[in-house]
Amino acid sequence: MTDMLCINTIRCLAADIVAGANSGHPGAPLGMAPVAHVLFTKFMNFDGQNPTWMNRDRFVLSNGHGCALLYSMLHLCGYDLPIEELKKFRQLGSKTPGHPEALPGHPGVEVTTGPLGQGIGQGVGLALAQAHLAARFNKPGFELFNNFTYVFCGDGCLQEGVACEAVSLAGHLGLGKLIVVYDDNEITIDGPTSLSYSEKVAEKYQALNWHTVTVVDGNTDLAAMEKALNECKANTTQPSMILLKTTIGYGSKLEGTAKVHGAPLAADDIKQLKSKSGLDVDAKYQVGNDVRATYEQVINKNRAVKTQWDALLAKYCSQFAEEGKELMQYLEGRLPDGWDSDLPMSKEGEAVATRKCSQNVLEAILPKVKNMIGGSADLAPSNLTKTAGSEDIKNGDYGGRYIRFGVREHAMAAISNGISCYGKGVLIPFCATFFNFVTYAWGAVRVGALSECGTIHIATHDGIGVGEDGPTHQPIEIGALVRATPNILFFRPCDQTETTAAYIIAIERRDRTSILALSRQGVPMLGTSTVEKVRKGAYCCFGDTSTADVIIVATGTEVSLAIEGAKMTEGLKTAVVSMPCTQIYDSQPASYKRSLFPVGTPVLGIEVYSSVGWERYCHYHLGMSTFGASAPAAHCYKHFGFTKENVAAKAKALHAKLGKNAHDLVPLEL
Repeated sequence: MTDMLCINTIRCLAADIVAGANSGHPGAPLGMAPVAHVLFTKFMNFDGQNPTWMNRDRFVLSNGHGCALLYSMLHLCGYDLPIEELKKFRQLGSKTPGHPEALPGHPGVEVTTGPLGQGIGQGVGLALAQAHLAARFNKPGFELFNNFTYVFCGDGCLQEGVACEAVSLAGHLGLGKLIVVYDDNEITIDGPTSLSYSEKVAEKYQALNWHTVTVVDGNTDLAAMEKALNECKANTTQPSMILLKTTIGYGSKLEGTAKVHGAPLAADDIKQLKSKSGLDVDAKYQVGNDVRATYEQVINKNRAVKTQWDALLAKYCSQFAEEGKELMQYLEGRLPDGWDSDLPMSKEGEAVATRKCSQNVLEAILPKVKNMIGGSADLAPSNLTKTAGSEDIKNGDYGGRYIRFGVREHAMAAISNGISCYGKGVLIPFCATFFNFVTYAWGAVRVGALSECGTIHIATHDGIGVGEDGPTHQPIEIGALVRATPNILFFRPCDQTETTAAYIIAIERRDRTSILALSRQGVPMLGTSTVEKVRKGAYCCFGDTSTADVIIVATGTEVSLAIEGAKMTEGLKTAVVSMPCTQIYDSQPASYKRSLFPVGTPVLGIEVYSSVGWERYCHYHLGMSTFGASAPAAHCYKHFGFTKENVAAKAKALHAKLGKNAHDLVPLEL
């Protein structure tokens, strides 16, 4: 009876939470309350007062719209989420936003979810991180990393492409500590799933090397749910899925219909729900003493588990001093001493593709920063991400540091976010594809930025220099998209030193997603670039901006072109500014910005991307207004006007038109 009282309390609490905001999704919480209660009371290891304890079991609500369920469970389990916060659901500044956000101040939320399927992708990343750390550090008698990752999801999650990609890789890798509970309620927003979905889910997942169990009564059969979870935990060589047959909105007058999915229950509906649940029909946000006592036992049990783990960690560090020292560095989010020294820098006179510069950095950094792991979406020979001596992560052998993501860009980004969210700075994930295909992964890139994940995206083949592959592979508009997105540092380095600096900053900034756009074609190395200059986002690399008649600002492969053009502006003093990261430049004080772009001096911008956004940095921009073309790179550059002759002509024309009367490019500070 106590179990059913707890479950009914969870159901009614979730209904009150949604009704209090007059906004939200009660259907999934009412349907999944039983399995949530079973999972949190009988299986999950956690400590609400120490929510970042490293070996806690991870819980992911991939169907994040049902977060009233998550918030109810966190409240009952002793997390810093009092009733007052439940009453602030979906209100400004609360700890209970409309979908779970994995940000500081939101304890117990492991990953950001809401965009369907992202939770499954990140869940795979969480499970992969556990498997990797276990392979690296566990020893007989010292299972420091043995946590499970539990993911709740609905039909919508399974239909999303990112989930299809992620579960395929999870099955391939045999991630046995990943357990997905599928809320098989046969309802989506449009109505019955039969309108658009007729897959044989169990057979499909079995074909993907998943273990599956079906629970035919997910509404009341607690014993069957417990048995299914135990069966899944026992299978350590395959990820598992429980197909849980539930009724959406169970107990509501609207149960079993799409109407209960995304709107608060009516007041009379909530009252009848409470009445048949044995609760006070007039009381809101009620949690009885028996329910409190039940969950207090769970809290105390898990606190003891956490204490035992702390003792095990201390003993491990004492007995295995070298491994313990390395592990504590990871757990504390510290980088090793000297990690950023003796890194490759530009040698003037050489011409090197910046994707090769990236490889040079990875070859130098990965042996030092041993918690940096990642891979490529089946483009290792092109992205140049597979370094000498790096071992693949394989099914049953997770100690390597290179991930073969396959042709799964979206899942790759989501999985990388999950790896990052396993513990801030514990593992530093990188992933790679062509810059044009970052948009395949964009849903996960955006979630990672919102979550301040710190994932590093290596994006080679960064412009029309891709050449013969043509406009399908030439990213024209993506730079503007990336620069417009908060919490992303977008680097377009022009040489080895700028590439090295971009990696240093990206590795340091565990609160920012970084994207490095890198060239396929060789570019001349500068003699003026330094790491400290790149830390300002932009710097003068040719001439003197303080006395210049005209200034050219460029990024990446166009910096050397700008310098060549500047040398042809006879009769004018022309300076060139390299701007490898506009976001870092934007954060500089006005005084520094005016030292680069003095008031009155005309500024010409050059980049083989859309001109959108460049009005902030120049008075005229030589960019792309169409898609690219299929031709050798040099022909593409000439066809679209990216020649030293045209650069010089544009600079002269801009100076002739504006003289020293160009408007101020430094934004007002109010």
